Order: sequence, then structure tokens, then C-alpha cells
Amino acid sequence: MNDLLLTFYGDDFTGSTDVMEALTLGGVPTVLFLEPPDPAFVAQHFPHIRALGVAGVSRSMTPAQMDAELPPLFTALKAAGAPLFHYKICSTFDSSPTVGSIGHAIEVGWRIFTPAVVPLLVGAPALKRYVAFGHLFATIGDDTYRLDRHPTMSRHPVTPMDESDLRRHLARQTPRPTGLVDLRHLAEPFPALAARVQRLRQAGCDIILFDTLDDTHLLTIGRLVWAQRGEQPVFAVASSGLEYALTAYWQSIGLVQQPPPPPAPGPVKTLVVVSGSAAPQTAAQIEWAIAAGFHPIRLDGPALIDPATADAVRSAAAAEAGRALADGRSVILFSAIGPEDPAIAATRQRLLEMGLDPQQAGAHLGAQQGRLLRHILERSGLRRACVAGGDTCGYAARQLGLYALEYMLPVAPGSPLCRARSHEAAFDGLEISLKAGQVGAPNYFGSILQGAV
Repeated sequence: MNDLLLTFYGDDFTGSTDVMEALTLGGVPTVLFLEPPDPAFVAQHFPHIRALGVAGVSRSMTPAQMDAELPPLFTALKAAGAPLFHYKICSTFDSSPTVGSIGHAIEVGWRIFTPAVVPLLVGAPALKRYVAFGHLFATIGDDTYRLDRHPTMSRHPVTPMDESDLRRHLARQTPRPTGLVDLRHLAEPFPALAARVQRLRQAGCDIILFDTLDDTHLLTIGRLVWAQRGEQPVFAVASSGLEYALTAYWQSIGLVQQPPPPPAPGPVKTLVVVSGSAAPQTAAQIEWAIAAGFHPIRLDGPALIDPATADAVRSAAAAEAGRALADGRSVILFSAIGPEDPAIAATRQRLLEMGLDPQQAGAHLGAQQGRLLRHILERSGLRRACVAGGDTCGYAARQLGLYALEYMLPVAPGSPLCRARSHEAAFDGLEISLKAGQVGAPNYFGSILQGAV
């Protein structure tokens, strides 16, 4: 693996496929694993790759869970020998001091990588995420919102964004000082900008946040980050904006080449979709699918996460899905439609009644939905599926026994159609989309069914 340019760990599954997409389309062959792979296995089965990552679920973890999960993963990925390691975060900075703490992940990474400084890049123009003077913005349709006024993220059920100033938000999670390279600084000549970064380091800033509005900024930031490499790997914390930044710079210096567009795989007769997302975009996609003839199956969230009733709920839903698929209809199974769905509060309440943390609803639902998807795929023989919702995707993929994903087709930014690799023959080669809740056009599931954009 001496040709590796980068390794990464994604704090949720959809974010991990987002990185794989950005790298692959940028000319960096990439494979996404569910666990750190053995180097000999990679050399034998994936000799062509120049980046590898591990899809994680730390966005839904407590700091104590991170302490148990992240150090061995970071250590294994550091040992792969790439000059840069990326802890991938969501471009909406989903995090809090108690769940998915980006600051705590930085503390864990600091112990493993001992960096001189941590570059922090959150903006991703391809995903319509922007940072200006340290504040994060996101676009929906033609409207761009500051994150603390965003109609979804300001009301996120687990990590509501009540502060758009990323330095203030991060300060709740780590005491490490964060400096800022803002829009004015990015317009400076590169030597002056590099000197500014060095002064921030000398002033005691352990983390440096970069504003980002457009691809010009990405190219400059990519050059700055790549210049930081040395004896120790660069430890960067970023959205997939980092991959867009690095591939733009690598192409500009001839290190990688822009590849041709991937071929479209074409349509399948029927598709199964499982959604645990409450995002408005996914709600619109569910409604589109039902109007287009998908057979809808609403999952009883409270009953699905209760061990006393979970088996019966899964069995009934799988039987109904099987009948619809046998009739030639695609199926969509969902636990909520939009952020105001009363099923969300009811599921959290059931967890409280069971003496469990309601903030772990995504983990409990995802595991059960993954078991349900496995049941349906085993009995139907379908070779294409879709899962929606960041937490749901991570837990569901583990239920399918997948060990790696390879990029197939761009469908929406950050949510491609992938080919799964599994030690189980039933799922090896499965075509699967693992979609973030907040991305994709209303006809996203239709595009997956047709295997074309």
C-alpha cells in the first residue's frame, strides 16, 4: 500500500460513501471498508487503490464510546502509511458535547497522530455547504440558511445546531484553541497565506478552520493541507470538501488524472428501500416513490425497537414486502416521514420506558431495519437495494455482513450507487445506495431503480 495518498474514517456511513465518491470522481481509486483491512488482503484484492477508508458510526456515539472505538481504528489506519489521515465529519457539523463530539474525536486523534496542527475544513460547495467568517451555511433549493436557522439542522432530534459560529460550537467540545483563515486571507498570495497559517500555529492554535465558498478556495486549501505533510501523517478533520480540495490540487500538479465518467448499470425490475431518515428531503422522496407505484410499508418504530415486539414487526413487514415484490412492485419501508412525524417522539419515549438512552434511537432502529433488510434480500434474491438515513445506513450495512464498498454511479452528491463486497455469497456484488437523509432530488429512489442519473 505504498501508493496510498490518504486514509480516512467516516463518522457515519453516508459520509463515508461521500468521501469515496469525491475521491473516485477526482481520479483517486478508493475502497471503503467496514473494518480496517489486513494490508496483505488489500494488496491481493485491491492492488489498484490509492485511498482507503473505514465507515464508522461515531456520529451517534458518546465520548466514552468513542474512547473505546476510535483509538484502535485510528492506529490501524495510521499504520497503512498514507501521508494524510482524514476524520470525516458531516458538512452540517452534526455534533454535541455528549453525542458525536467532533472535539472529543480531535482529542483521541491528537493522542494517536500528535499533529502540529489540525486543519478543519467544513464547507463543501458541491453539497451546497459554505463557511464564511467562521459561520456555517447550507442551501435548500434557492434559499441559503445559517445553520442555527436551518429548518432541519436547527431542529435535529439528537444534535440540534443552535450555534452557526463553528469556533464557538467546537469550544463546547474541546478546550483546544481554534484559529480562522477567513475569506479575506484566502485571497492573499500563497506565500503570505502559508505564513499566516504558520503564525496561527505559533500563536497556539491547535486547530485551524478554513472559510470556504467556492472551488477556488478549495484549490488553495488543498495546496495548504498537502504542504503540511511530514514524518507524521497530517491529521485533518473535515467534510468531503477536503477530498474536493485535495483532488483539485493533485490534478493541478499532475499527481492524479481526471477519469472518464463511470458507465450506468441500467434498471432492475424491482427495488427495496429502507428509510430511517426524518429529513424533509427524504420525506419528499418517500412521497414521490409512493406516487410512482412503490408499495409503502410504515414501520412501527416503538414496537420495532422493543425486544418484546421486534420479531413480530420484522416478520410482518418482511411478509408484506415479499408479497409486493412477487407482484412486481418495488417496496419502500419507512419509520418516519419528515421531522414532525409523531413516530419520532414515540420511539424516543419507548426507549425511555425501557431504561435506554433516547438519543440512541438511530442505533436501535438502524440495527432492526438492517435485520429486516437482510431478511427481505435473502428471500427475494434482489440484487439492488437502498437505505436512507446516516445512522440507519451504518447499522444496516453491518447486519448485511458487508466488508467493503466500491463506487459505481453518481446519483446525488455524496450518495452514490455502490457495489458491496461480502464474504457471504448472497450479498457479494449487491448494488446498494446508502443515502444521507438531506440529499437527493425527489425522484432519487427512481434513479436508483433505473440505474441512471
